[in-house]
Amino acid sequence: MHLLKILVLLIPFNFLFTGVTNTLSEDPAARSMEIHRQILTLDSHTDTPLMLGREGFDIGKKNDPAHRGGQVDFPRMQEGGLDAAFFAVFVGQGERTPEGYETAKQRALHIFDLIHKAVDDYPDLAGLALTADDAGRLKDEGRLAIYIGLENGYPAAQDLSLIKKYYDLGARYITLAHSRNNDICDSSTDPQGAEHGGLSEFGRDVVRKMNELGMMIDVSHISDEAFYDVIEISVAPVIASHSNSRSICNHPRNLDDDMLLALKENGGVIQVCILSAYVKTPEPNPERDAAIQEVRDRFNNFIGLTDAELDEAREAWFEANEKHPPKLATVADLVDHIDYISDLIGTDHVGIGTDFDGGGSLADCRDVTEVGNITLELFNRGYTKEDIEKIWSGNFMRVFSEVEAAKNYSGKR
Repeated sequence: MHLLKILVLLIPFNFLFTGVTNTLSEDPAARSMEIHRQILTLDSHTDTPLMLGREGFDIGKKNDPAHRGGQVDFPRMQEGGLDAAFFAVFVGQGERTPEGYETAKQRALHIFDLIHKAVDDYPDLAGLALTADDAGRLKDEGRLAIYIGLENGYPAAQDLSLIKKYYDLGARYITLAHSRNNDICDSSTDPQGAEHGGLSEFGRDVVRKMNELGMMIDVSHISDEAFYDVIEISVAPVIASHSNSRSICNHPRNLDDDMLLALKENGGVIQVCILSAYVKTPEPNPERDAAIQEVRDRFNNFIGLTDAELDEAREAWFEANEKHPPKLATVADLVDHIDYISDLIGTDHVGIGTDFDGGGSLADCRDVTEVGNITLELFNRGYTKEDIEKIWSGNFMRVFSEVEAAKNYSGKR
């Protein structure tokens, strides 16, 4: 092991955050934590709204992750030095019927309400962020910036006016699909395969509408063909809010080299995700696989469930994970993706979107209090403060600002 890493491991992690003074700034580990506190840090994807409204969970209090307290709350964001986060309005894919669309819309509206209430209940801790500049302003005020993204375009049904409605409620990106095909595009993981061959005609209209509104287009979860359709049509850069390199971990949720090169050409950014199965190919674990599959089968792969059924499914998932814990990848494995992407398309096109509370977890980054370990690993590998700031927020905010600047531009496509 490199001597520097040995020295780092000898320093308790909490001390790195709480005991840093200017006299320690020459120490590499302490310096990395100084950088972490000085820069703007942003997580482009968390599923923390799944925790809102759950009995015993309070976003304004420090919850215990060991007792199903989730991975993110406002005090732990402060403790971990995470300044800004996108909270996902996630609605799983359901039936594409008038009744299904109405249910999805109502569920989405309910989650928007939960996020707004969470921020309104703790105005001294956090504020709702709507523009790229809001994160810096809120950091200067000593408050956390909470952005909103809509994960899965399913709640838009077949109605373009709903894109504007969700924008007006604060959504600043839409992940066009989730684990199944919808009316916008094909998913990267639908077991039935492609339906549209990429974007549907409605999906093309959705992309144009999002460009017009100044809303970021999220290509995580969508099929390769849909990805290229978005790149062709969009007049603004796009984001992959929580995806990794397929060359490092061969999973359809990740982007291959040609896609990464196209993303660079587009001016976009890929936000690496800490969901372990997307970071490193899991070792065989048939007992765990069987237990997880049993939960999926029992709850219809989480499709078309009521809120009560979702809560029951979540509890079953927790129990299966506790009984058969996975062997998790590490922060070092994650930074291997950042290294690879940076070497291929440059450090100007990579960021971080953890997927906390949606499956994102690493052996040494289990909740938001440990995100500083990512900064530490980057620093140890020779990334400069400028590089680290780009990765933690600069690249994403550049895209965000460019999307805002392209607002109302109908474009040539």
